Amino acid sequence: MSYHTLSLIPSFNENIFSDRFNQIDKMFSTLTGEQPISNYPVYNLIQKDEKKYELEISIPGYSENDLDISIHKNQLKIIGKQKKSVSTDKKEKILHYGIKKNNFSLIFNLDHHFEVKKANLNLGILKIVFEYEIPEKEKPRKINIESKNEKITKNISN
Repeated sequence: MSYHTLSLIPSFNENIFSDRFNQIDKMFSTLTGEQPISNYPVYNLIQKDEKKYELEISIPGYSENDLDISIHKNQLKIIGKQKKSVSTDKKEKILHYGIKKNNFSLIFNLDHHFEVKKANLNLGILKIVFEYEIPEKEKPRKINIESKNEKITKNISN
């Protein structure tokens, strides 16, 4: 994990069994050739410029009400919980159930200089925009040095 970047590997752990489940899931996925369940949801991390970053998470079928985004102790936590759709039509039956709407929890470790600016959901893509901001007290600054004859300004940098 780099000091000045977002962690590229989110944490999926929700309980004490999650890590063991992920290991077993990956082992069976290797044997069967199927994609691991723990790879859900997929995401892109994009650096727009020197200060701006975007995290795009693919979550089709989720609405704003199904998502909870929070930051605590430099960790960005994104939780998706969806109510299972229950058909009220007695004549209707599902012949194939292939669209997965799993609950998920992603945790990204943020450097203390990253600030989340906004989040929006459009066409199944959750986009979270970050900015890398160095606080004024940590930026290089000029210090005036006074002498008896004149003021001299020197630039002090890290």
